[in-house]
Amino acid sequence: MTPARPDARTLIDTFLDPGTWLSWDEPPADPAAPGSGYAEELAAVRVKTGYDESVVTGEGLLDGRRVAIVACEFSFLAGSIGVAAAERLTAAVERATAEGLPLLAAPASGGTRMQEGAAAFVQMVKITAAVAAHRAAGLPYVVYLRHPTTGGVFASWGSLGHVTAAEPGALIGFLGPRVFESLHGYPFPEGVQVSENLFAHGLVDAVVSAEDARGFAARVLAVLCAPRRDLDAGPEPDERVPTVQAWDAISRSRRDDRPGVRALLTFGASDVTSLNGTGEGENDPGLILALARFGQAPAVVLGQDRRHQRIDAPLGPAGLRVARRGMRLASELGLPLVTVIDTAGAALSKAAEEGGLAAEIARSVADLVMLEAPTVCLLLGEGAGGAALALLPADRVLCAQHGWLSPLPPEGASALLYRSVDFAPEIAAAQGVRSTDLRRDGLVDRIIPEFPDAAYEPEAFCARVSRTLEHEIAGLLGQDPAGRLAARLARYRRLGVG
Repeated sequence: MTPARPDARTLIDTFLDPGTWLSWDEPPADPAAPGSGYAEELAAVRVKTGYDESVVTGEGLLDGRRVAIVACEFSFLAGSIGVAAAERLTAAVERATAEGLPLLAAPASGGTRMQEGAAAFVQMVKITAAVAAHRAAGLPYVVYLRHPTTGGVFASWGSLGHVTAAEPGALIGFLGPRVFESLHGYPFPEGVQVSENLFAHGLVDAVVSAEDARGFAARVLAVLCAPRRDLDAGPEPDERVPTVQAWDAISRSRRDDRPGVRALLTFGASDVTSLNGTGEGENDPGLILALARFGQAPAVVLGQDRRHQRIDAPLGPAGLRVARRGMRLASELGLPLVTVIDTAGAALSKAAEEGGLAAEIARSVADLVMLEAPTVCLLLGEGAGGAALALLPADRVLCAQHGWLSPLPPEGASALLYRSVDFAPEIAAAQGVRSTDLRRDGLVDRIIPEFPDAAYEPEAFCARVSRTLEHEIAGLLGQDPAGRLAARLARYRRLGVG
């Protein structure tokens, strides 16, 4: 049995705090010639549905936060967008931008209103331009795709969210299945144009019911709209660490029970929202993309999940494209970016080579080193090769006591130099890969102690990391952005030359 799906007003009531809805809608200009069949159709659907157009716009409070919201009503001519609906929608987006409000969009539409033809079709351009201007102003745009969302709506404002969720079992696709079958004479393959398949392919961040979408949006905005001025950096974190041998640190970093990025988000962060994929049809379980807060400090988090890299596959080019999505998100919204390095190395395969792995490493390094947003890198555990380098360049680089960084895993370096892996411990010591060596050489700014090993104290260790991240982020947010970027570039320019 198909679950009941809320109409636009019910959905808005579900999203917003009770009694806070304020409509922005004015009576729409009638696009139909008087006495025409289209005019009669409009009059009939207005009486039948109680809506005057296919779009409802306004504002309200979501967990006490003022937000703008635009929602389609599918019962009104299949939620189609004509000139009047587009004008209402565009005006609402522009008002949200002018008033500095985060914008929630809930499309449910068959696309362009066919009764109005080309004039309606090109309305998608002005809606898209308004959404692009909203994003360019650094304001959040969160989309909830509902059943069904197809055609020009999906191919414009439905696909531009910073974060996008979808209704369970919803039909979501570019070309509606009825149109496809009429044009080609056979049905569109089943299971393709549904929310769950889009999630599997990294095109949406979550599949949630309308009831759960409220909490999802609230968590997202808790990070995207978090205060970034006058954060309390707290006391200077303790970084007294005993000296350990390089091979001992490497061995400890590889323990199966060592806490990774997922543990850090579980025990050390709040308001965590996991994001999914590139938004362009790719995903990689070895790269975690999330929104989170460490203490009061908001952040986009890019984390290498060592366990998934071992179980599924080493980090590949798709994972780095997910990472670059996170960098763009941080840049556009002015959010601090935290990268977490924990990798035995990038994928070595035909698919990785043909997928552009080397180029993606280069692009990630270039995007990260030039990012205008504040950046903190955390060497959490293993840090081998180009996969580590891709997430390294940051304003501040932190290293867990048993974290390390090397151009190759020590075994690989030993094989390269001596045609045997037997010299890995000696190579690791000679290369200066451990945390204290990295700090000595200016690659690391702060070491986070382990008492005596993160595997023995996962919750306490993750809380310690969280406090250190909060301290560093607060310090960076207090700096002039241009000066911060200049200092980052100068840091990497002078590495190794004094």
